[in-house]
Amino acid sequence: MPEYVYKAVTKQGQIVRNRVEESSKNNLIKKLKHNDLLPIEVVQVAYKSRKARVNRRNVIDIDDVMKTANSSNILQGRDTARPSIREKMNLALSTGQRITIRDVMVFTQNFYLLKKANFNNIHALSTIINSTENLSFRGVLEDILAGVEAGEYMYTTMEYYSNIFPYIYINMIRVGELSGSLTKSLSQAVRYLDDTTTRNRKIKSILIPNIAQFVAILVLLIVGTIFILPAIQDVFDQMGTSMELPQITQSFMHFLDWLKVYWYLPVGFIAIVVLSIVGYINTPKGKYNWHYFKYKAPVFGRLIFGIDFSRLMRAMLLNLQNGMRIQDALEVSKSVVKNYVMLSIVETSINNILIGGSWIEPFESSGLCKSMEIEMLKIGMQTDLSEMMEKLLDYMDQDINNSLDKIMKVLPEISYSFVGILLIFLVVVVLVPCIQLYMGNWLIDAYQQQGII
Repeated sequence: MPEYVYKAVTKQGQIVRNRVEESSKNNLIKKLKHNDLLPIEVVQVAYKSRKARVNRRNVIDIDDVMKTANSSNILQGRDTARPSIREKMNLALSTGQRITIRDVMVFTQNFYLLKKANFNNIHALSTIINSTENLSFRGVLEDILAGVEAGEYMYTTMEYYSNIFPYIYINMIRVGELSGSLTKSLSQAVRYLDDTTTRNRKIKSILIPNIAQFVAILVLLIVGTIFILPAIQDVFDQMGTSMELPQITQSFMHFLDWLKVYWYLPVGFIAIVVLSIVGYINTPKGKYNWHYFKYKAPVFGRLIFGIDFSRLMRAMLLNLQNGMRIQDALEVSKSVVKNYVMLSIVETSINNILIGGSWIEPFESSGLCKSMEIEMLKIGMQTDLSEMMEKLLDYMDQDINNSLDKIMKVLPEISYSFVGILLIFLVVVVLVPCIQLYMGNWLIDAYQQQGII
């Protein structure tokens, strides 16, 4: 639920301050007036979904306020003011509504349309807040509005809600606000959210069914080995047949028996390996190597790099079109990528400009960019860089789509391979003994062993 710091005047002319929780700013103002308080200022300062944050520069220190505030007399009579049914429903809903990526998409689309209609930020945010049905998200937007009214950029408040707004999204808004082209940045943000959602939906549609099949076959394999195969072996032993379960089946049964006794050994080994990898990745060198691996990884590597490079060039183009120098455009635009490799290339590019070198050379020497992309940038430096970068982005969009199409073709084959291998193992380990039992050859062998036939 949103938290507010309010300043109000009592009937005696005393100015009081307090920090309270309320479902919305309007409800808080109504309650203040109901208790004979005239609101002077109401500022939202926190929200339950917000991560730990430092004090904002436009909000006074809350601890100091609470030390000096003496508002116990103000709260008298508040218990007698019963909230309406609608307020009770708002309070209940606001604590349970989850903020989804769709909420962010709808907000971005609406904000983009209002900015195209020449609304200022305060007017656009106020309009969207009034039409936002998700009360949890409405509280977040009211916090952003409070920051804008206090003279902050929108992205500075969004950074405190990084669990709601993606990192790249926040930095797209940042580039737009700093370059004075928020409308274009919102257009890019809408496209980013739409592309990301579509891409994730396609990948999930392929992976989830195959993962479900893999898990189901694995469970069937383990259950069959633990419960069915011992029963088959008991039948063979009781009948005195010389037939035995296949060697691979016996080996897998012995492995599961060992695992039940010494389970802590593989679990501990896996935990050590995972913690070692995570610890290494969290070091500067490890994180750089991990990010480099993501760019060079098979299947997905080219797509990941293409998306990051396209995003960087798009942000840079936005800044160049608003009159920024190349150096400043790179400095502002680098925030739209999170990969350390790309950031190091950009920093080297900026340093090259400072010493009179080429800002394109680090991208070329990295070996990650295609020769077509580098040549288009070089030609742009000799002609019109902004115009050539627009053509470059068109080319890169097509390249990203081609990479995505290839992944959509390869990914099912990879997932089917894992499922197929596990299915073959299930047949050999569990189904072959079941077929032996069904065929009855073991019974003939048992009779022969006993001299009956």
